[in-house]
Amino acid sequence: DEDAEGDVGLQLKVSFMDKAVQRNARLAGKWGPCENTLSFFPFAPGEAFKMEIVCEHQQFRILVDGQPLCGFTHRLSKLASLTALRVFGDLQLTKVA
Repeated sequence: DEDAEGDVGLQLKVSFMDKAVQRNARLAGKWGPCENTLSFFPFAPGEAFKMEIVCEHQQFRILVDGQPLCGFTHRLSKLASLTALRVFGDLQLTKVA
């Protein structure tokens, strides 16, 4: 099953309880070590935000409301194999560009 075994270049999970944004990747069906270090937590329940995920040569760079939040070094070597964006959770997606 692709959902259970496919590679994931970047997974972001926001935890309001822990004030954390966990980042991870899945390669060959196995999740790697989770990263969650942040300098600030920019989210508030019910408040709108603009998130940008920029795919650079060495990393994904994540910005929230124009401010750098964190980076995530690529673990997947073939970036061209990334073909989808999936969004889960209690949020309303208003634009993907």
